[in-house]
Amino acid sequence: MFENTWNRILDWFSDRTERAKLIRSFNSSAKKSFISGEAPTLLNASISKGDRAYRHQFSNWLKTGFRIQAFSGRELSKTEIKQIGEVILNDDVLVRKMIVLGWDTLEIHGDKGMFGLKWQLKDYMALPK
Repeated sequence: MFENTWNRILDWFSDRTERAKLIRSFNSSAKKSFISGEAPTLLNASISKGDRAYRHQFSNWLKTGFRIQAFSGRELSKTEIKQIGEVILNDDVLVRKMIVLGWDTLEIHGDKGMFGLKWQLKDYMALPK
């Protein structure tokens, strides 16, 4: 019985590790894409507070936002920010993984200006039919 309790506690930490791995993997891929010229803007992901109104049954306790900052050196338009969000949201596997790992909010912001957009991830989770 005592061993089962410790295994459950260790599972909490493995989710935390998986979240950090996804962030690192995303940032590494984004850097490579920017350097090679595939992506016009350098993207950097981090974990944020999220939006409490977007919570779902798998939401993490505290930080539930997956924030992407786009480094373009200028203020991005709403359309440009929306396009970045659509690329993420159209990847069914990534959205499912984000939800399972406890994120409920996708946030996209530029490095200039105060404008950003956010999406409720569960609205973009494609379920098998």
